[in-house]
Amino acid sequence: MSEQESTGGMPDTQFAIQRLYVKDVSFETPNSPDIFKENSQPEMNMNVSTKNNKLDDKVFEVILSLTVTVKMNEKTAYLVEVQQAGVFFIDNVPAEHMGPMLGSYCPNMLFPYAREVVTDIVTKGGFPQLVLAPINFDAMYMQQQQQSGQQKAH
Repeated sequence: MSEQESTGGMPDTQFAIQRLYVKDVSFETPNSPDIFKENSQPEMNMNVSTKNNKLDDKVFEVILSLTVTVKMNEKTAYLVEVQQAGVFFIDNVPAEHMGPMLGSYCPNMLFPYAREVVTDIVTKGGFPQLVLAPINFDAMYMQQQQQSGQQKAH
């Protein structure tokens, strides 16, 4: 019996990470060294976005962008921007599953690497360690789909 017969005539889905890399990173401490004297509770704001590029017939680049801004007493303590990227080989995935694969599954794989970059650079910048909480990329993808559907309806 062939592989296609054993899977009901459907070819096997293939997925492989070809490369993971930091595409861009930036760290700013505009108010140092004075900010180190502040004793207030830090306030963090984080923006997350993803995008993807088709590199070849079955090869895609997915980029996870994180921007973290931490303020103390209304002054920016630091700003971190990270673009963590990956090149993924994806074959035999039905068209209706490609959106969730590129918009949720791949970013979910990239997030631990981006989080590590943020943690390291913040610590090297002289600030207490910052470990970002997990992100629900499934919910984020669904929200983006709903927003784009509402924009098309208007």
